[in-house]
Parts: sequence; structure tokens; C-alpha cells
Amino acid sequence: MYELQVDNMSCAHCVRAVTKAVRALDTQATVEVDLAAKTVKVASAVALAQISAAIVEAGYPLAAER
Repeated sequence: MYELQVDNMSCAHCVRAVTKAVRALDTQATVEVDLAAKTVKVASAVALAQISAAIVEAGYPLAAER
């Protein structure tokens, strides 16, 4: 499972946009967004670099990834 720090998330729209970006790469991905902690946890077979790029492309720059 990957964990990414995404500071610009603040609402349900952000959750949907990030989830949609990840699931565009992997429809079976598990995506858990914690708005309070500003984190996104992703379980996917897709590489972290691709997931990170999709989230950034959706308009949400990453602060950290692991």
C-alpha cells in the first residue's frame, strides 16, 4: 500500500477527484482519503510513480510519498 501526502485536499470534491484519477489507472484500486491528515492510501498493482503522476495531473500536488 502506498501513502501519499496531498496538502491541497479540503472537501468531498477533492476526495472524488483523487479517487477518480487513481481508478482511471486501476479500476480495482483501493483508495482511502483522509482529509484531516491530508493523506491518500492506495492499494494497487500500478507503480507509485504512475499513481503520483495521475494525482498531480488531477490538480493535487504531492507533498510526500511512501
